[in-house]
Amino acid sequence: MARKDRPAKKQTAASRKPNGGDKPLRGAERSAYFARREAAKVLRTVLEGDARRRAVGSIKSLVYSPSIRNKRATFALVCETLKHLPVIKDVLRATNVLNSKWKRQEELLCVIAYDILFGKESSATGDAEKLLLSRKDKLRSALVHLLEKKRVKHIKELMPQCKISDMPKPRYVRVNTLKMDVESAILELTKQYAVDKDDMVPGLLKLPPSTDLHKHPLVLNGSIFMQGRASSMVAAALEPKPGWWVSLLSTEELIPSDVLDACSAPGNKTVHLAAIMKGKGKIIACELDKQRVKRLEATVRLAGATNVKVKHEDFLKLNPEEPHCSKIRAILLDPSCSGSGTAIDRLDHLLPSYAADDTGNSDRLMKLAAFQKKALEHAFSFPAAERIVYSTCSIHQIENEDVVKSVLPLAASHGFQLAPVHPQWPRRGLPVLDGSQHLLRTDLVEDGEGFFIALFVRKADKRPEGYAERETCERYRSKRFLRKKMDFVNYFFNNRFRMLLYPQFRFKKQR
Repeated sequence: MARKDRPAKKQTAASRKPNGGDKPLRGAERSAYFARREAAKVLRTVLEGDARRRAVGSIKSLVYSPSIRNKRATFALVCETLKHLPVIKDVLRATNVLNSKWKRQEELLCVIAYDILFGKESSATGDAEKLLLSRKDKLRSALVHLLEKKRVKHIKELMPQCKISDMPKPRYVRVNTLKMDVESAILELTKQYAVDKDDMVPGLLKLPPSTDLHKHPLVLNGSIFMQGRASSMVAAALEPKPGWWVSLLSTEELIPSDVLDACSAPGNKTVHLAAIMKGKGKIIACELDKQRVKRLEATVRLAGATNVKVKHEDFLKLNPEEPHCSKIRAILLDPSCSGSGTAIDRLDHLLPSYAADDTGNSDRLMKLAAFQKKALEHAFSFPAAERIVYSTCSIHQIENEDVVKSVLPLAASHGFQLAPVHPQWPRRGLPVLDGSQHLLRTDLVEDGEGFFIALFVRKADKRPEGYAERETCERYRSKRFLRKKMDFVNYFFNNRFRMLLYPQFRFKKQR
């Protein structure tokens, strides 16, 4: 009896030939195919964010997100394609590749073109690869013609040069004390790396420069966050207390106060505030951009910061007189800035906007400074606010000292004054305003990051009428418990209680 033919084994999407053929991809060919698609996806997100000047995340954070499988190959392709992007686009335009059919897949074509022109030549594993490989000679001829036109001998002469690159600096990680204590984190990390405690920020650990923790279990489960030293100083400068309360003098009502992170995405500083507050109290995290809200929510979930409430809202449109805003006691304002202090670490120097900006005096910096000033002025209008931290990851005076100087008269009218930020830190603000010694700067070369931090504190005698500072939550609850206990004791020994227990005592009293 003839044996029936067994049905062919169903191919999975990962093993099936991408161009519709029957032969599946194997090994390096399959890995390279999917790395190009993942790189194109990241590249599109990066370029769209750069065009809007509102990045969803840095190149590193996008590549090392859980959705990207082949992280190393994808990261290399994204970085190299960005470095060569102006040249690649010129070549593709010269060969008329970016027609109406392929315009939607421009990022993928750029990635494949990089492989053909400068990297490892792609195999014909997909329609896009077949298209460019069929025009390989035209692409290379267009590149040669471009070099002749620009009068250069090597492609490197056409690529933007970065003044500071490959700077070896320590890897800093912040222990998320909502999930893990510092000593346990040190014990776990010392199994593989040399670990030192930072002397500035509690819970911040210093590891060797070459340390790669993107796949480390403690990073993946949110027990530690890869966060720079300067970035970690910002939330620490605000110093929110775990149980802040505010008393309304008009009603003598005691209500828990809130902390506001005004421009919070991607959320590292937000969850740092939550850790400092030991998961108590309430943190309102505002973010205007919808995509960045998703990133913020993911960070909050990963950190286990249950006391954070994410609001998809514009900070400038928050009404300070509304009930939920009238009890905000501390504000962290880290608004959009040029990012010049972290451009190298974030690889922003690879983006088209970096080369287009004129250092220090561009229209973009002027617009950013105007927005930063407006946001800081708005922060002063919150009636219960007592501490406001203004920070940027910028090295430009126009975004830092100039913004602070411009708002000082308004700050004084609301009872605010500059206060020292991490006094033990050696580098202070530029001496262009009174109180510059209270400001904090980190140096792009010496510290690896260029940050700026200013702290405004409201004077005790300048708080608005109707608000007063009270003890922390723990102290208040302790006093309330003792008060109730004393009330019970007094009631137990009063005459009315004794009359209930002893009828003869009641009878004598009545008679």
